[in-house]
Amino acid sequence: MLLSDVLAIKGKLLYTISPQKTLADALALMTEQDMGSLVVIEHGTLIGMLTFREALAAIHKAGAAWQGVLVGAAMLRDPAVGEPRMDLHELRSHMIDHHQRYLPVVEGGALLGVISFHDVARAVLEEQGFESVILRNFVRNWPDEVLPVGKASANCSDR
Repeated sequence: MLLSDVLAIKGKLLYTISPQKTLADALALMTEQDMGSLVVIEHGTLIGMLTFREALAAIHKAGAAWQGVLVGAAMLRDPAVGEPRMDLHELRSHMIDHHQRYLPVVEGGALLGVISFHDVARAVLEEQGFESVILRNFVRNWPDEVLPVGKASANCSDR
């Protein structure tokens, strides 16, 4: 399975915010939309990611004045990105290596969406479930002539 497949399963709904907005604005949007991250866009270009991790760090640092902190000051600048052709193993390693639970997906400079570790886990489960169904059907419909006649029953009864 490729990253593009995960993105297709998840959908391409994307929430963005300007770096000039406040942390209070960002957290209100994240809470209303039940989102763990926002893509920070400036002049049509991805410049950062704001996740609850960065938001909490900025709140801790700013103390009581946290609501006025700008997204641009709190965000992760120049986040690692994924490409649609990455396979799941490469994708998981990339996210772990960069310590990012949310990964923007970019192709040719165009932002296609954001993948979360949750999206990856769901895609893996769906893929494994599909493979499991195929394997069970394959074993259930195994042709008798493929097994050596005497050995199959002997092997099964030895267990």
